[in-house]
Amino acid sequence: MLLTGAPAQEIQRRRTFAIISHPDAGKTTLTEKLLYHGGVIHETGEVKGKSGTKAVTSDWMELERQKGISITSSVMTFDYQKLRVNLLDTPGHKDFSEDPYRVLMAVESACMLIDVAKGVEERTKKLYDVCRYRSIPIFTFINKLDREGKAPLDLIDEVETTLKMSCYPVTWPIGIGQRFRGIYNRMSKEIILYDQRRDGDEVTVIPVNGYRDEKWKSLVSEEIYEQTCEELDLIEGVLPPFDPEKFLKGEISPVTFGSAKQNFGVDIFLRFFCQFAPGPQPRNTQSQVPVDPLDSNFTGFVFKIQANMDRRHRDRIAFIRICSGRFERGMKVKHSRHNKEIRLSYSNQFIANEKATVDEAYAGDIVGVADTGNFAIGDSVASDKLVRFEDIPKFAPELFSRMSVTDAMKRRKMQEALVHLSEEGAIQLFIDPLVGMQDPIIGVVGELQFEVLVHRMQDEYNLDVKLNRLPFSVARWPRSQEGKAVSELKGSFQVYRDLIDQPVILLNQEWDLNWAKKENPEVEFATSISRAR
Repeated sequence: MLLTGAPAQEIQRRRTFAIISHPDAGKTTLTEKLLYHGGVIHETGEVKGKSGTKAVTSDWMELERQKGISITSSVMTFDYQKLRVNLLDTPGHKDFSEDPYRVLMAVESACMLIDVAKGVEERTKKLYDVCRYRSIPIFTFINKLDREGKAPLDLIDEVETTLKMSCYPVTWPIGIGQRFRGIYNRMSKEIILYDQRRDGDEVTVIPVNGYRDEKWKSLVSEEIYEQTCEELDLIEGVLPPFDPEKFLKGEISPVTFGSAKQNFGVDIFLRFFCQFAPGPQPRNTQSQVPVDPLDSNFTGFVFKIQANMDRRHRDRIAFIRICSGRFERGMKVKHSRHNKEIRLSYSNQFIANEKATVDEAYAGDIVGVADTGNFAIGDSVASDKLVRFEDIPKFAPELFSRMSVTDAMKRRKMQEALVHLSEEGAIQLFIDPLVGMQDPIIGVVGELQFEVLVHRMQDEYNLDVKLNRLPFSVARWPRSQEGKAVSELKGSFQVYRDLIDQPVILLNQEWDLNWAKKENPEVEFATSISRAR
C-alpha cells in the first residue's frame, strides 16, 4: 500500500545529497556555508582553526580539527525553501576511500566541487566514476573564484573531456582572482556583483535583459565587461535550454561558480539545487524488485556506524538511510541478518556530532539509532515485509599490521576496541583460525588510517598502543565460480577469516597472488566482498 496525504508530502519534500571532491577543494567550507544558509548555524567556521576562530561544524573529531581534513563522513539536516535537506560531507583523502563510497549508496544526487586553479583532480575522477556507476545526478560547483585559476571555458572543456560529461553553465564568472567581480545568472538573467573587500552576503543584484545589457557595464572595467560578454557569446551560441530530464539521467551537469570561503554564489547553487534535485527514488533490492519510497512498509539500510561520538557515554550510532515509509521512535523492526525483531528506541538526527532526538522521519531521511552491537554496515530493516537492499562492498586493504598495548592488563580492552572500529568500517580485521581474536591482523587502505587508528585508541579508549607492521600488501577473498566462499586452497597459502567469518588470504606481493591463481585456476580471488546482510 502506498502512503498518501501528509506522509506522502513529507517524503516528496526530502532531498538527500553528498558533496564530493579532491582534498582541499573546499568541500567542508562549502558544507559550512550551506548550513549557514539553511539557518542551522549563525557563524561559520574555518577548516583549520586559528586561535580565536570557530572550527567548522562538520569536522567534529579532534584529529580532524588538528589536521584540517575530513576523516569521517558527517550527516547534517536542515530546512530550506520548504524542503528537508539531508547533506553528507565526505572525506576527500584517498586513505578514506571506503567512507565516501558507502555514503554515495545513501544519496539521490551529488555536488562535485572543483578548485578553479586545479581543475579535475584524481579523487574527483574516482568519486565521479562511483556516481556514474550508480546513475547519480551530479551538480558541479567551481570554487575559489576569488583566487587565480584557469579560464572558465578551459575548465568547462576539461570537465567534459576528462569525465566524458556534458556541462550546462547556470552561472558565469565576471573575472577571476583579483579581477573577480561577480557572476551572471543565465537562468534568472541577473548580474550579481561582489566586492571582495566586503562580506559575501553584501552583493548588488541587477536584473538585466541579457548579459550585454549596459546597466552593469560602468560598474566593472571595460576589459572585464568585454571578456565576459565574449565568453558568454560562445556559451549562448551553442547551448540549448537546460533540460532537467537529461540532468536526472546523468547526461549533463549544471555548473555554478563561486567562492565558498567568501560565501559568494553558495545561495545561488542552493536555490538551483532545491529547484532541480531529485527527491527519494525507488531503491533496488537483491530480489530485483524496487522499493517505492511511498510504500507504507518502513524499510532502510545501515550505511555507516560511528563509535564514540559522545565519549561520556561510549555511544555507538548506526546511521540508517530510510528507503520507504515512515519511521517512528520506539518502533519495532525486523532485522535482516539476525532474522529477529528489535526496537529502535533512541533515534537522532545530526549536525555533525550535535544530535537532537527525532520522533518521526520519512523516506529520504537519515536517522542515527543507538546500537548495542546489533547492527553492521549493510544490514537492512523493515517494519513489515523484510527486504534486502543492494550490496555494500568492502574493499581490499593494502597495508597491514598487528597492534600491541604497553599495559598487558589492557589487552582485552584493546581487542574490544579493535572490533568496535572494525564494525564501524574504520579498519578491517583478519583472524588466524588457530589463534582467534587474541592477535588479529589490522588492514587499512591508506597510511593515514593507521595514524587515525592510533590517535583514536589513545583519545577514545585511553590505550597507549604500538603498531607492528607486517609485510603483506595484498588481500583477496577466494570464491568459487558460483560465488561461494573457498576455505581450502592448493599450495602453501594460509587462509585467514575476516570479521564476518569469510575466508581471505594475505600475501606479500602480486607475484604471490599470480602463483595462487596458477595453483587454483578454478578459484576467483575477489578484491571486494559484500557487506549486505
